[in-house]
Amino acid sequence: MTTLVTGAAGFIGARVCQRLLSRGETVLGIDNLNDYYDVELKQARLSQIKQVTNGEFEFHKMAIEDSEVLAPLVLNAKPSKIINLAAQAGVRYSIQKPKTYARSNVEGFIAILELAKELSADLIYASSSSVYGNSGVVPLATSARVDKPVSVYAATKVANELLAHVYSHQYDLNVVGLRFFTVYGPWGRPDMSPFIFLGNMLRDEPIQLFHHGKHRRDFTYIDDIVDGVLCVHDGADTVESSRLYNIGRGEPVGLMEYVEILERLVGKRAKKELLPMQPGDVEETFADVGGLERDFGYRPQTSLEEGLTKFVNWYRDYYRV
Repeated sequence: MTTLVTGAAGFIGARVCQRLLSRGETVLGIDNLNDYYDVELKQARLSQIKQVTNGEFEFHKMAIEDSEVLAPLVLNAKPSKIINLAAQAGVRYSIQKPKTYARSNVEGFIAILELAKELSADLIYASSSSVYGNSGVVPLATSARVDKPVSVYAATKVANELLAHVYSHQYDLNVVGLRFFTVYGPWGRPDMSPFIFLGNMLRDEPIQLFHHGKHRRDFTYIDDIVDGVLCVHDGADTVESSRLYNIGRGEPVGLMEYVEILERLVGKRAKKELLPMQPGDVEETFADVGGLERDFGYRPQTSLEEGLTKFVNWYRDYYRV
């Protein structure tokens, strides 16, 4: 069986590829290797993937919105499953570059849906907790309305969910969307707070705490996220089509508590700058993961302290600090 994984050099995508290959599967990986963040880190992730020798891995550098190049390659490979993790990430960056998000996250997603239609392939795609906006009702349930996003990024993810529903309905496609909640861990994204905070703390530079440090986030360790993705990959055809699931730990943590854990692990106090809420931010994320637990037996295993310990150890080793 061949699985197409888009965003294969990304944080989640690379780990998904490794896990599939370790099971002896065949993976076709696609990534445009854009420079939104350190391309060398993406290349290093690809090197890690290629060290897994159980399965077969084929990688191509291309953007999913380049459908004229993408379609012949994928149709020839005939994957029976597609895991679409490719997207332009970043809430705040979407305010600066909205057209980039429209191309990658909407136009690109339509290209993936078209391929799923042509192949009659199961499709699992990445949505985001950002779709909930500042709903004010927690825990966040997939039954909640998502018609008031507060960033362009979030709006593109709402568009993905609507498009997925249309294609599933019109073409009888098996499509499952996963709303990811604040993923962190080794090989993570440098634009996210674990990277930024740890780097600044090690350099003895201040960290910026927006919303005056009152944010709460449902931090979810990378391996728990990948466990959930693979549960759905293995059992997507057992649930009703066009389903949406939250995928998170289900235990929000205050930003100050999160920083305190980092301080213990680093062995020094952080210099803190308390700042107002930023445009596009939400106050709290808290995943109701009951659906994923019910349908796939999903249970995250990694506490925040355990996960941050692994992240700090990896960061110090990778960057030699």
